[in-house]
Amino acid sequence: MTQAKPPKRRFFTAALLCAAVACSFWMIFPAAAGLTAAGCMVQAAKTWLATLVPEQVAVAQKPFDDPQRTGWHFVPKFQRKGLSLRDMNPAQQHAALDLLRAAVSPQGYETSLGIMQRDEILRLIEGEKAKNIRDAQRYFFTLFGTPEATGSWGLSVEGHHLSLNFTVRDGRVVDSTPQFMGASPAEVRTALAGQPPVGHRLLKDEETLAFELVRALDATQRATAIVAPEAPRDIRAAGEAQAPQAAPQGIPFEALNPQQQALLRRIVEASCAGMHPEVAAERLAAIEKAEGGWNAVRFAWAGALEPGIGHWYLVENPAFSLEFCNVQPDAEGNPANHVHCIYRDRSGDFDLPPR
Repeated sequence: MTQAKPPKRRFFTAALLCAAVACSFWMIFPAAAGLTAAGCMVQAAKTWLATLVPEQVAVAQKPFDDPQRTGWHFVPKFQRKGLSLRDMNPAQQHAALDLLRAAVSPQGYETSLGIMQRDEILRLIEGEKAKNIRDAQRYFFTLFGTPEATGSWGLSVEGHHLSLNFTVRDGRVVDSTPQFMGASPAEVRTALAGQPPVGHRLLKDEETLAFELVRALDATQRATAIVAPEAPRDIRAAGEAQAPQAAPQGIPFEALNPQQQALLRRIVEASCAGMHPEVAAERLAAIEKAEGGWNAVRFAWAGALEPGIGHWYLVENPAFSLEFCNVQPDAEGNPANHVHCIYRDRSGDFDLPPR
């Protein structure tokens, strides 16, 4: 069987934008059919697999216990686990994106496509310096195990600034971490034909709400919340299979006033909103059920209190860790316009025990 050639780059990036617009409509159908998050994913995974030829299946599907399942990273790479969009024909690409769409919320899908689109922006800005590594089609899809209503299987969708990892057991999404989303540029500063307009931002809520909270703290509260005058260079444990289990730091939820507490909840909810509503609700329930619940949640900040200068924050309790870092310049040299944001399960990413 001869595989159709992948579409040219300009057609694919346009398709990404069109797919984002269609996202909300597609999500209505599974909901109307009464499917769970896992049910939607099983259906979409089977549909995608059915479009692949045997040689592609051998690349795209691995055993559930394959060590690659817990290997992840967000740096630009030519080769990763799984099958890239570049190595799919248009029908296969659409089916792969439908699988991504089934796994996340409409907002999460749109953000994921926006992250892919940022690689095209980088390619245009960097020119020859990009050396083919900046590629909106270099995003890889991997299934671990067999997607069925029973048994265990997993899904990875990964590329530059994106790593989404799901573990499904007996018809339920039991883990959706690590969830990494990043963006460079975080905010578009230059008008480029066919690209998002100047001012377009990714991961905006995760950043602006945190600035609002840290500025709302009084001097006494800041003395506890601000843990360093300068932000760290990056998030912790990048590429590691499990989240850090370091001692808590920052100001506890119970030391905040009601308005500040509401802001902290909104920060966490903004990160969870990228997932299927069922998964997001289970995450928030896990925070409530963890030892100490929301009162055990802490907010730590490091770096500047205004945009454009390196800043970082961490929100966590025994159930989860949300970390945000914006210290690097973008490809044009604009300072602190390069975001890394990760949500992790402190009880064990990939539904495995923490180390």
